[in-house]
Amino acid sequence: AGKMSRRNRKDDTVCSTFDEMGLKPELLRGIFSYGFERPSAIQQRAIRPIITGRDVIAQSQSGTGKTAVFSIASLQIINDRISDPQILILSPTRELAEQTQRVVRSLGDFMKVKCHACIGGKRMGEDLKLLDRGGVQVISGTPGRVFDLIRRRALRTNQLKALIIDEADEMLDKGFKEQIYDIYRFLPPSTQVVLVSATLPGEVLDMTTKFMNDPIKVLVKRDELTLEGIKQFFVAVEKEEWKFDTLCDLYDTLTITQAVIFCNTRQKVDWLARKMKEASFTVSAMHGDMNQETRDAVMEEFRSGSSRVLIATDLWGRGIDVQQVSLVICYDLPNNRELYIHRIGRSGRFGRKGVAINFVRNEDIRILRDIEQYYSTQIDEMPGNVEDLI
Repeated sequence: AGKMSRRNRKDDTVCSTFDEMGLKPELLRGIFSYGFERPSAIQQRAIRPIITGRDVIAQSQSGTGKTAVFSIASLQIINDRISDPQILILSPTRELAEQTQRVVRSLGDFMKVKCHACIGGKRMGEDLKLLDRGGVQVISGTPGRVFDLIRRRALRTNQLKALIIDEADEMLDKGFKEQIYDIYRFLPPSTQVVLVSATLPGEVLDMTTKFMNDPIKVLVKRDELTLEGIKQFFVAVEKEEWKFDTLCDLYDTLTITQAVIFCNTRQKVDWLARKMKEASFTVSAMHGDMNQETRDAVMEEFRSGSSRVLIATDLWGRGIDVQQVSLVICYDLPNNRELYIHRIGRSGRFGRKGVAINFVRNEDIRILRDIEQYYSTQIDEMPGNVEDLI
């Protein structure tokens, strides 16, 4: 009970603006120039406790602004006079680790902070060289590569202040448990731990008991995820074969902005990309079978806007953080309803407006109704003037 008593009321405060969080002025500048105006629900509740040194469990899905939570907090607690790694952020995929690195760099634009992504699939020599040169205060990486670097004593952990485990549920699903525990053993005993996860299954809770000290739990319920402001439609395609023509008819609408199209399998992504190209439409494709360089190149094309339409599988869709995406198409309805929010919640990120279009075969109507009910939302038939809504 003694442990609980040091929980002071300040921890539960909600900061409804970034100004009241007590951040360094140059960090505040970075936040505003990144385009954030006011904090999302999870940012209002979770940034302060992390800054005050508490262990935090943040339960939230992508699309809630969770990356900015630990990026902002990390940049605040760094001592820029110390050139060793002070923050270690672990992510389940390379894309996510790189996306986090980009967010940290952008938000820290006016600070003297270096963030490096240590990820598999790239030559380790670069990591070794950079770490040896020093000056990297934030490491964003995947568990395998990070553990290798710690074991080789290339990544020094003696100055680490905080360990951040992003998408913890995904990490454990992917079998990273051993590596995370191995990494944890190398960290100073005083290391602050922040864990972010969409769900909190037993394995994740085990980890919180082993790694964390009297953690604060911040829960952002699903209804705060931004399906609000996103217009959701369905197109009735009687059978699978009709989806392709429907997509071709929509192509001009897609390229008004940028669109992401989701398929349920890697094979389907390749097939659809090939078929679209044969019909002389410009599209890019991304899934887990591609090597790192290809994926980087595809993301770069899409981010720079030279490619307008990206076809992807669910997992790689999570790594897509592009301001301009205001249209998402589910070529296939997702296999489970939780995935729906990961696909759609992205297009209206941080309350930006967006449009989602679901292709529904006769046998999918039940799934669509199920999704509607689960999210207590409404998915209407697509109107004729859909381009006016984008």
